[in-house]
Amino acid sequence: MTDDLDQLTVLNRDYVASVQNCDVKRFDEILAPEFYCSNPDKSLVDRAGFLKQTAVPVTIRNLIEHDVKIRIMGDFAIIHGATSYTTADGTQANGRYTDCWAKQSGKWLAVSAHVSR
Repeated sequence: MTDDLDQLTVLNRDYVASVQNCDVKRFDEILAPEFYCSNPDKSLVDRAGFLKQTAVPVTIRNLIEHDVKIRIMGDFAIIHGATSYTTADGTQANGRYTDCWAKQSGKWLAVSAHVSR
């Protein structure tokens, strides 16, 4: 399980960094075909919609994750975390996220995400 925990820890950091950096290529590597995301605006997007919205430059900066809890249940994992970031007008803000990961053919892929701000 330690290897899975290490992998998921890196994937979680990659996921958050990919949001900050609009890294569509990295998301394309780590999102399952059946991925869906519940956005802070209450919209639900599939994988294609998520990649499209990721390509749009973000207005936040200094996005970091903290208070991360990774729960592994066999070939399924849930990651809960908090974020802090700076908005375009310089205001400090916080959010939370929950990402679900499934191990498919020996590789962890994100299957679901929920983001709140």
